[in-house]
Amino acid sequence: MCRNIKLLFNFDPVASEDEIRASALQYVRKVSGMRDPSKANREAFERAVDQITGITERLLLEELETIARPKDREAEREKARERGAKREKQLRARYGTK
Repeated sequence: MCRNIKLLFNFDPVASEDEIRASALQYVRKVSGMRDPSKANREAFERAVDQITGITERLLLEELETIARPKDREAEREKARERGAKREKQLRARYGTK
């Protein structure tokens, strides 16, 4: 799946409408293969983003349940940075770059 689609469930504070819409946009871009749709496809593209945004908001904010403690956004960002640095180090070692 697209790396730009971020995990949004069970965070404190909850995912914002902008975060949910950004993920919906990335999803529609991925499945349609279009970053910027033509005039002929723009309306369908935007409608899909709107519908997926609504479905995702309902799923995240109304329907899903968990007993796990909410994740801390900054701690998750730091973990992602560490994973990225580790991945970069491994790639540099594999391909002999500095």
